[in-house]
Amino acid sequence: MQNLEGKTALITGGSKGIGYGVAASLMEQGMKVAITSRSLTNAEDAANTLNKSGRGEALGLEADVRSYESQQQAVKKTLEPFGTIDLLVANAGLGHFASIWDMSAEQWNEVIETNLTGVFYSIKSSLSALKDSKGYIITISSLAGTNFFAGGAAYNASKFGLTGFTQSVMLDLRQDDIRVTTIMPGSVATYFNNHEPNDADAWKIQKEDLGQMVVDLMHMHPRTLPSKIEVRPSKPPKK
Repeated sequence: MQNLEGKTALITGGSKGIGYGVAASLMEQGMKVAITSRSLTNAEDAANTLNKSGRGEALGLEADVRSYESQQQAVKKTLEPFGTIDLLVANAGLGHFASIWDMSAEQWNEVIETNLTGVFYSIKSSLSALKDSKGYIITISSLAGTNFFAGGAAYNASKFGLTGFTQSVMLDLRQDDIRVTTIMPGSVATYFNNHEPNDADAWKIQKEDLGQMVVDLMHMHPRTLPSKIEVRPSKPPKK
């Protein structure tokens, strides 16, 4: 089992939700984490809360995955104090949900630029550091990438594209000793789409469950690669 103590993760969209849960789980293993948000205040507040855990170390960074330059700066600002990037978790994402009749060009572009192009920018910016560390890339896709629904054209397309993109990148990087996995969750208790997690979400996947999954992937022997993982609630409510 790989010792994660002292290793470093860069997590996009890590100030809340899945990204925050992953950061907390990795810090329990003694890892250092850099978490990004478009709001520096949110990133720093989340990092300060994580740092009270007593293990690992968290750094909050302002970054927008829709900007290649911003992602390059996030990588630089992670390497400056921590020296290495052993894991990239490309988690930042958003959704606009509307019929094609009502979906605006601006909404379409924001979803695609964040959920798909933003992951390309995050990975591209991190490649040299990950090659040096023989590191790991984990992208957070969604079951919406294969289970399509009305009103989800932009989100479905972005996650369908992200899953395909990640699997191609996995094939590109295997010979460079960089492992690549995409996780495709179903319903998760997060703040996504302005939802406020509450007791009624108890049946859903929890952010710490996905955090544990990332830890398990990091612990797995490097000869074995779960390249695509579908994960869903065990017992959703009956309709």
